[in-house]
Amino acid sequence: MTATLIPQTISLTKPTVKRLANGVTIIAEQIPIDAVSLDIWVNVGSVVESDEINGMAHFLEHMMFKGTDRQSVGEFERSIESHGGNTNAGTGQDYTHYYITVAPDDFAKLAPLQIDVVLNASIPDAEFQRERLVVLEEISRSADNPSQRIYRHTMELVYNKLPYRRPVLGPIEVISQLTSDQMRSFHRSWYVPQNMTVAVVGNLPVAEMIEVVENAFDRQLEINSPNPRKSWQPEPAFDSIVRQEITDPSLQQARLVMNWRVPGLTSIDQTYPLNILSSILSGGRTSRLVKDLREEKALVDRISASNSTNMWQGSFQIFVQLPEANIPVVEALIREHLIRLQTEPVTQVELEKIRTQVTNRFIFGSESPKERAEIYGYYDRVVGDLDIALTYPNLIESITAADLQAAAISYLNPDAYAVLTIKP
Repeated sequence: MTATLIPQTISLTKPTVKRLANGVTIIAEQIPIDAVSLDIWVNVGSVVESDEINGMAHFLEHMMFKGTDRQSVGEFERSIESHGGNTNAGTGQDYTHYYITVAPDDFAKLAPLQIDVVLNASIPDAEFQRERLVVLEEISRSADNPSQRIYRHTMELVYNKLPYRRPVLGPIEVISQLTSDQMRSFHRSWYVPQNMTVAVVGNLPVAEMIEVVENAFDRQLEINSPNPRKSWQPEPAFDSIVRQEITDPSLQQARLVMNWRVPGLTSIDQTYPLNILSSILSGGRTSRLVKDLREEKALVDRISASNSTNMWQGSFQIFVQLPEANIPVVEALIREHLIRLQTEPVTQVELEKIRTQVTNRFIFGSESPKERAEIYGYYDRVVGDLDIALTYPNLIESITAADLQAAAISYLNPDAYAVLTIKP
């Protein structure tokens, strides 16, 4: 097929969406960059696992590249790389996704190979045992990483019941006992077209990209019904200050991690003000916490605020690296900053600066085919609303100082949070 190129212009326009009879959603857009990215998003992550198979979704991600009835072990990667393309995958709490980026002329040949890998992974026993060792080594490396250890301790403190408290990689004792039959059953249950969104973006006509994807799915012989996804209730906000202190001799400096339970994607409109508040607190050297605690008072070496959003519940976090002796005064000063957010409206100058930062990061992060395909797949399959991906800058622009103050009052209680202190 001959590609029809379009002029050099990039904008956030509504892509074409087609939902096939088998349930898969295809999102396609032509942009004038000579590459095509295909990103398959699946409604399966560690959140759907039981404790007995914690880590299965990530382990399966590894096994997806170990061949199908049509492709031998390693053949898929060799095919992609021999054409100068690249491929990778990622597993989170609420999703797994698989993507390739290839030249437009190679898309019709290589895209069906990616779809075949995802739909028809054979999970051979010998490769399962070999890859188990790779995953166990990954878990061990994570346990040896101070940042990963701190993250794990933080999630266990923030969440009492929600599966977000568990590691995506799973524990060694669980991964060591999983069987290839369990994995094949897990794959059959979750890797079905009804659970998938395929986003494809690049310099090919939209109809051509959709046709390639649709034909590849038509070759799927068996259509299974997906497992129902379990619903989770958000955990209540903290009603007091919950403290945990641990010692980590590998650290040179202490860490202070303050956390609040906040809305997740099921209440996504409530997450926008929190995203802006995190930028107001730590979005650059002139942001409130950075300017006050690092630049002026020199009490911390590093400080950042972030709003982490999962499907059922998120966490607003303030992370600090600092000398151990400064912990009490820094925590008290952070609480003062939160009180200020609740009692004083953000200035218009400050709000405009943060709006520009947030919207520009979104726009700059959607220029390449890979980035746009990732945004479309994530918002359609995980968030459940593709339109939000197209209107996000406008949504951020609509947030007022009063909205920010209300969010700070509702969710960032300076007298009720979970705080993890890690001392060398």
